[in-house]
Amino acid sequence: MQAPPAAMAKDPLAEAGFYVDELNKLRVLDPDVSQKTSELKEECKEFVDKISQFQKIVGGLIELVDELAKEAETEKMKAIGARNLLKSVAKQREAQQQQLQALIAEKKMQLERYHIEYEALSKVESEQNEFIDQFILQK
Repeated sequence: MQAPPAAMAKDPLAEAGFYVDELNKLRVLDPDVSQKTSELKEECKEFVDKISQFQKIVGGLIELVDELAKEAETEKMKAIGARNLLKSVAKQREAQQQQLQALIAEKKMQLERYHIEYEALSKVESEQNEFIDQFILQK
């Protein structure tokens, strides 16, 4: 059996760097290399698309994290404000308690003065009643 003539003889166009494609067009590039180049081009396009999609996802994630950070900062400031307000209220209560204790001490002293004054006036009344009784008895 004899090999086909195309296989036996080398393609003179291929030796010269020219190739015929499936549409019988003359090409400078080997069809296998051309096909692999097209496949590589498609893979690169898919890779670029995936990278672009990844960048969009990462961008969305960064925006979300920034938003969460802002919310956390806002809540932190609210907590600090609430803590300061609580400290202020505690100081106000302490000051008010001290004022009330001072007022109680003052009222106790006033009560003691009134008690002493009452005792003194009771003594004077008793003495005057005694004097009146003696004066009436002398007549």
